[in-house]
Amino acid sequence: MLATDIPATLRRQLGRSGLSAAAIGLGGWAIGGFFTLNGKPDGWGEVDDEQSIRALRLGLEMGASLIDTADAYGTGHSEEVIGRALSGRRGEAIIATKFGYTYDRAARALVGTDVTPAYIREACAASLRRLGTDYIDLYQIHVGELSSDQADAAAETLEKLVERGAIRFWGWSTDNAAAAKRMVKFPHFVAVQQELNVFTDGPEMLAMCEGNNLASLNRSPLAMGFLTGKFRPDTRLPPTDVRAAGHSWVRFFEDGRPRSEHLQRLAAVRELLQTGGRTLAQGALGWILARSPNTFPIPGFKTEAQVRENLAALERGVLPAAAMAEIDALLGSDQ
Repeated sequence: MLATDIPATLRRQLGRSGLSAAAIGLGGWAIGGFFTLNGKPDGWGEVDDEQSIRALRLGLEMGASLIDTADAYGTGHSEEVIGRALSGRRGEAIIATKFGYTYDRAARALVGTDVTPAYIREACAASLRRLGTDYIDLYQIHVGELSSDQADAAAETLEKLVERGAIRFWGWSTDNAAAAKRMVKFPHFVAVQQELNVFTDGPEMLAMCEGNNLASLNRSPLAMGFLTGKFRPDTRLPPTDVRAAGHSWVRFFEDGRPRSEHLQRLAAVRELLQTGGRTLAQGALGWILARSPNTFPIPGFKTEAQVRENLAALERGVLPAAAMAEIDALLGSDQ
């Protein structure tokens, strides 16, 4: 598939920004490599930077202009890799990155959070250097819960960064719809990044985004890889993988093993997700695309094969309404 093959209906407006992009983006968490959070691995195992760059460039060729990352991913390494991949091709990409976690680069460790105005300016300058660019298209708050005073101070600082030309627009990675709605009063707030997948619906946030012309960027669209269907009851991921590290917020895996209840839920909807010859991953992405016209799933990747499979979901289009209804009937009360 080439960029010109993407159906017009699957190019979407990035909220009220005036920017548009293919409705499936590229998530940069996995390509950041090893780093820790609370002393536990928070990456996705070993990475090959040259392979990551090839995969990113393949994504551009297939029309995926939205690239989402964070300074936290590999304590800056993901941003550096993306900067290398976009050398000479900056105009082809909409770069979305995040700030708010402080880190020790030498130790590759996240050590705290900071959303004060001074830190935001410092973090933005560092991300610009690593990305090799003089502007960030979408700069997102990475810390999911803030007090009203913290949120307003951050928003005012971000609006000033827009005035300076360092960023074009900004957003917030949060699942708190009421808190996100407070930000609509700021003119360059255009996007929310929420968890959304077949197992985890987010109707309140989606309704808020639709009602206020905001983009909904969707993290964990494949439920941390669970919805690819590659895991069996006896699968055991290595301790260097975030899914095996023991973080309390990793819900689909326990000690590196897929949770049995989610294996059962996937088995219940497997055939529906494969409607029209889709792979499971393509069906899961098609579910998100059908869930709201404002959604932009941003699946992670390490390889060119993963990018190719994920972006081929654009050719398949949204999951049909009949399949969506059946999935809701089977899983609705559990989502």
